[in-house]
Amino acid sequence: MKQLLHHEVAGLRAGDLAEVRGEDEILATLDERGELDGLPFMPEMLQFCGRRFRVGKRAMKLCDTINGHGMFRMDNAVHLEGVRCDGQAHGGCQAACLVYWKEVWLRRVDDTAPANGNGAARPRPRTGASLPLLSAATRKEPDPATGETRYACQATELLRAAPERIPPWDLKQYVDDVRSTNAGPLTVLRSVAVGAFNEYQDLSVKLLPRWLRIHQGKRFPFLDGTQRRTPTGTLGLQPGELVRIKSKEEIVKTLDTGNRNRGMKFDAEMLKYCGRQARVLGRVERIIDEPTGRMVELKNPCIVLEDVVCVGDFHRLCPRGTYPYWREIWLERV
Repeated sequence: MKQLLHHEVAGLRAGDLAEVRGEDEILATLDERGELDGLPFMPEMLQFCGRRFRVGKRAMKLCDTINGHGMFRMDNAVHLEGVRCDGQAHGGCQAACLVYWKEVWLRRVDDTAPANGNGAARPRPRTGASLPLLSAATRKEPDPATGETRYACQATELLRAAPERIPPWDLKQYVDDVRSTNAGPLTVLRSVAVGAFNEYQDLSVKLLPRWLRIHQGKRFPFLDGTQRRTPTGTLGLQPGELVRIKSKEEIVKTLDTGNRNRGMKFDAEMLKYCGRQARVLGRVERIIDEPTGRMVELKNPCIVLEDVVCVGDFHRLCPRGTYPYWREIWLERV
């Protein structure tokens, strides 16, 4: 059955219209752990059964946010536009990750048919047969030292679902970016050029004397935080408020030498949004720590903004589309 279903939807590309299969159809593809090829089908995904969405991007590769070991290959999976995990089965985690969908969990739909992701779905009867299995799979063994609950989700299990590391010089990944319509040729060429420069920078730190290094061997784009003790700021922002993201120069003044503010890194992917306006999507106070599965309560809550996501410009066009976290000191009310 798995092979038959995959034949029907293999090769979905960005922009294609797809319908999420029914609960029973998806359950038939899962193993005893509620997974397919190591990728969990989570309880939060059941609400989308029978609904139609555009494919946002093919989920062909992903950044390793567990061990920080680069890029890994995912097979036969896509992200659907706007379909994120609400964390309800995972202790109320607020990370709002884009969900991974194996192609066998989807049905290709004629492009003339309307998408119905925002409402009027074709209702399908729910049997509830998968819920006990999927719910049990959301928990790992408790922490042996403290007995603390540990969670399992797609984000914590990604390296089992995508075990093959992709080296920077693997040209196939860049060809696939264009063929899948994940990115245009110029965007891919720019990403390759930046990646090559940053690989050189990493090597220069290991091999060259300090006086021969470009910008001290730092990766592009350059961020030069200097603070020993970083400042803090509180605005009390709430969902729906309009804010302006401060300039790069203003934000750098709040960063330490590791480009962090109160322990939170300002990532290079966030630079493209400097100076722009955006609405507050929410305050993030608790997220699952991917390496351990523990729920982390953030001491300094951070902000996520509507339509402000990582696009992977400096991370080989990783399509995960994660929300960057913003300190309130990096924002100002409009």
